[in-house]
Amino acid sequence: MNRLDKLFKSKHSGVLSVYFTAGYPYLESVERIILALESEGADMIEIGIPYSDPLADGPVIQQTGKIALTNGMSLKNLFRQIDQIRKKTSIPLVLMGYLNPLIQYGFSEFCSSAANAGIDGLIIPDLPLYEYRTYYRNTVEENDLKIAFLITPDTALERIREIDELSSGFIYMVSTASTTGRTSSFNEEQLSYFRRIAGLGLKNRTMVGFGIHDNKTLENVFRSGHGAIIGSAYLRILQNNKSIESATAEFFKLLKLPGKQKAKRVLF
Repeated sequence: MNRLDKLFKSKHSGVLSVYFTAGYPYLESVERIILALESEGADMIEIGIPYSDPLADGPVIQQTGKIALTNGMSLKNLFRQIDQIRKKTSIPLVLMGYLNPLIQYGFSEFCSSAANAGIDGLIIPDLPLYEYRTYYRNTVEENDLKIAFLITPDTALERIREIDELSSGFIYMVSTASTTGRTSSFNEEQLSYFRRIAGLGLKNRTMVGFGIHDNKTLENVFRSGHGAIIGSAYLRILQNNKSIESATAEFFKLLKLPGKQKAKRVLF
């Protein structure tokens, strides 16, 4: 069974996924970050493939991606590092990347390399549904990879149903129409959106991302969705701490998952 399926079968709510940029803060940091995140309590990990033109990413992820590319991160290097880490952990790993570099690598080769290295799922924000259904779906499924498509507050119901049909593993539920890294609280319109999607009876789990940066926003998500994806808030702490392990511990200390002592400080 795919590791994402195992996770969602065993944990029905409160799933925490943490995003980091591969190759940041240095080229060979993937293993240390994954082990640190797992040790502190992440349920799954989203690994960002650095790209020079990240359409949906805010300034924090853009900056870390630029540094990662300067450090020499490539898909070949990334697959090598993931293959090594799979000897030490079975935590679900999802790759998030834009379509252009995957096509340049060769999409079939990308999927087989990802599966062989131990990747469980993919998020490709700029992959249109028609192109996926027509050209790429068979390749993804043949490699036993899950794929998550994105919905936003503006996504029409008919398209949400189509995305639910094509997604596997989970749906990436974007909390806002803006880019990643926003630090304001969720407004009533967004909370209503969370409740509306929760009431649709979708076959896939929903993982909410964009704008989750403190205990309050995390709890709002956990009340309405199956889980949360946090990226920029974690990367901000990595930027200000020379030690990956201590930065990760600080991140979880400030975050405080529901059911534990609540943090009084936010993550930035």
